[in-house]
Amino acid sequence: MKIDKINIYKTLLPFLDDFSHSRRKGSFASNIIVEVIADQGKIKGYGEGAPRQFVTGESQESATKSVSHFLQKDSFPWQLDNLSQIWDFVDSLSNGKKHNTAICALEMSLLDALGKRQNKYIIEYFPKDFYTSKVYYGAGVPLSNKTRKMEICRFIKEMRINKVKLKMGKDFAENKEAIKIANSVFGDDYDLKIDINGVWNYELALKHISLIKGYKVKILEQPMMPDDPDIAKFARTMQNYSTILMADESACSLRDVERIVRESYYKMINIRLSKCGGFRNSFKIIDYLRMNGLSFQIGSHLGESGILSAAGRALSLLCKDAIYYDGSYDKFLLKENITLENVSFGPGGEAGPLAGPGLGVEIDRECLMRLSNGSPSITISNPLS
Repeated sequence: MKIDKINIYKTLLPFLDDFSHSRRKGSFASNIIVEVIADQGKIKGYGEGAPRQFVTGESQESATKSVSHFLQKDSFPWQLDNLSQIWDFVDSLSNGKKHNTAICALEMSLLDALGKRQNKYIIEYFPKDFYTSKVYYGAGVPLSNKTRKMEICRFIKEMRINKVKLKMGKDFAENKEAIKIANSVFGDDYDLKIDINGVWNYELALKHISLIKGYKVKILEQPMMPDDPDIAKFARTMQNYSTILMADESACSLRDVERIVRESYYKMINIRLSKCGGFRNSFKIIDYLRMNGLSFQIGSHLGESGILSAAGRALSLLCKDAIYYDGSYDKFLLKENITLENVSFGPGGEAGPLAGPGLGVEIDRECLMRLSNGSPSITISNPLS
């Protein structure tokens, strides 16, 4: 398969409503889309990245520039014929976190294009040792007003989903109100995880222990910033309780996870494709966690289009040993999407494989253009043509 050119789009995906958390407020998500055009336009592959400054330090602008830079490398497979070329290329790139969104989007577009060329669903490119034909997603409750939180909790219960992620911020009274709302709707019949996005300090974290214990919180996700030295003290305190500390922003690369295993503060890792640098790098982390006995969840970024949702679905189905699954929120979150397919979970959070080759989704080009100001930000043609 000869790649003719690659387009990079900066997209703004509008939300149906306010879905804020402690580090993100706004009515849309700023993502990038990479489009591979091959074999004289007969094959088109797509990948997506969700750059978040507070996670990997990337922005739309920096991620776009990174993809453009990667395409200048001699190792980029403009003639793409087999999977090993993609893995060799990804392995030649940065092994930190500062380009992970860009790597994810570019790798995904190549996998989607190759899958379409070879008529293979993306799952076929990976080992099936931990494959399952069905997963069950949880659902999240954002930072919002009391009425909105109550509405979302009731909707989640009506969907027969009992794994709930509650977003929390710095305001203790507001956090207490949120957890009481969730408890009033679900009673004892739910699995509660709270996600802080790193905005607590040590004193505020200690103040929340009464809530964590009293409402039987199972998972506490990223309570403090990755570089907060007090996480060690807080982790020791939490050993007296059954709640598990999960790392998210602290765990963007294999190097991060190796340190986490050594330090032993966190006992679970949140794997997100865009944060961790795509499938290749995510599986390196997952394999390392499996070898070292740490649990993990397959997560998502707020505001993923159907492209990243489809990729996250594939990763989830390849990881039946994940403790939680988060993602496929498309119709519940986005006012407009880029895929023709609705990549959302069903009642009970149930979801299975998608039909079709590559990622299993087709792109609504009219929508892509409208959400990208009518054209790609950068187009790079095959230098060998």
